[in-house]
Amino acid sequence: MPIASSLQVAVLPGDGIGPEVSAAALEVLDALQKRLGGPRLECTCHPAGAQHYRDAGVALPEATLRACERADAILFGAMGLPQVRYPDGTEIIPQLELRMHFDLYAGMRPVRSLPGLPCPLADARAAAVDLVLVREQTEGLFYARGRADVHGDDEVRDTMRITRKGSERIFDFALGLAERRQRAGRPGRVTCVDKSNVFTSMAFFRRIFEERARRYPGLTTECAYVDATALNLVLMPWHFDVLVTENMFGDILSDLIAGLVGGMGMAPSADLGDRHAVFQPAHGTAPDIAGSGRANPTAMLLSLAMMLDWLGERHGEPRLSAAAGRLERAVAQAFGSGAVRPYEFGGRDGTAEVVRAVLAALAQPKEVRAA
Repeated sequence: MPIASSLQVAVLPGDGIGPEVSAAALEVLDALQKRLGGPRLECTCHPAGAQHYRDAGVALPEATLRACERADAILFGAMGLPQVRYPDGTEIIPQLELRMHFDLYAGMRPVRSLPGLPCPLADARAAAVDLVLVREQTEGLFYARGRADVHGDDEVRDTMRITRKGSERIFDFALGLAERRQRAGRPGRVTCVDKSNVFTSMAFFRRIFEERARRYPGLTTECAYVDATALNLVLMPWHFDVLVTENMFGDILSDLIAGLVGGMGMAPSADLGDRHAVFQPAHGTAPDIAGSGRANPTAMLLSLAMMLDWLGERHGEPRLSAAAGRLERAVAQAFGSGAVRPYEFGGRDGTAEVVRAVLAALAQPKEVRAA
């Protein structure tokens, strides 16, 4: 693919703290581009979300969807408000519509401990958590959304759907990711998380994993039940490298692993397809602190780094990949130096303070590695 002089990014700030962390990311992106160069990322904000649904009667306007189709990447703040719901009682979640529209089948949820921040777990080995949860996002139990089998006021059935095609591509994604991480010094271990002792669909899921895993003899592969995995993520998170699982299990476990590194404010994510991708913090809209300046933008900044890395690889532009690594190191440096401590870690630093510390780390002429 030829190197582009500019790339288009559709920004969907959304609801609650979404606009605040989105503005933080754009401020840091501007500083990165001035410092490191590369193709110019032209960022344009578009309306969507629960508040837009309340105001205009539509959560994801057609014009916004068309802009996302044209964009090279989508940077997403956070959407949804507890008090704003569709007539059937479900929340406004445009991100699920984007996943289905663009076939964003691979949900990538990395968590990594940062220096200078307290670890929620007592074992010292937990201070070096570095793992990725890969979540299949187009089927599983979430496939039932909008397809419920409703029997009056007596019974509702939601059906889990597992297909060979969907399973093979998510397993190949996870196994390929583990190979890349292995080359960078990680163990190269992939854990398939399922409930195959109870559900036929999950036994099918596990069987396909074992078939695909045989194509990657250089990796260590294993299978584990979701309940046991939840336990072991708390008892020995250092055991895990890449986990791959069904949609609903992934939704639950991604919050658990965020807790291993301090909470949702530290958890970035990417929803990846073959042509399109959405990058967003894994946290919600936190309407209770919206407008207070207390929101931790770290998850959004790390999601921005994931976007830069993906664009750099996709467009053959190493300066974007370099910018991604530089941003990750600046975030680690800001916390490792003790310059900031977000509210959820008992500190008094909010959005502006975290951004200021990251920008200061980026501005240093020579990187200072955090201890």
